[in-house]
Amino acid sequence: MADFLIRETDWAHDAAQLSAIRRAVFIDEQGVPEALEWDEHDAAALHLLATEADGAPIGCARLLPDGHVGRMAVLPAWREHGVGRALLAAAIRTAQAHGHTALQLSAQIHAAGFYADAGFVAEGEAYEEAGIPHVAMRLDPL
Repeated sequence: MADFLIRETDWAHDAAQLSAIRRAVFIDEQGVPEALEWDEHDAAALHLLATEADGAPIGCARLLPDGHVGRMAVLPAWREHGVGRALLAAAIRTAQAHGHTALQLSAQIHAAGFYADAGFVAEGEAYEEAGIPHVAMRLDPL
């Protein structure tokens, strides 16, 4: 199960695969309202898509032009197999290649340790977004 690939893409080319992952994780699993999941940022974002060797989608993330990482999601069957770490590493490399010197993200509280392991530092108090506790985090410098 450990064979997967990560590639850069955009919403125009891979909206179906990206939205399938996000629907499964955020809407179906976590109960995020559909109206909050889809936003105007997808069209301008650089997306990362993790797939099985055969092309089946298993995870995703997006990098906004202002250096925010978001919509990181991995399907349940692929968690604890390094997909999330590989997506985050790819997001950091991609941000560096696009001239970013820092990254920000809004981490679900249960995932804050995952991001801290990659060097992100929590900023401020916890807050609720889409009914889920979050904390702002920053990686500076990259």
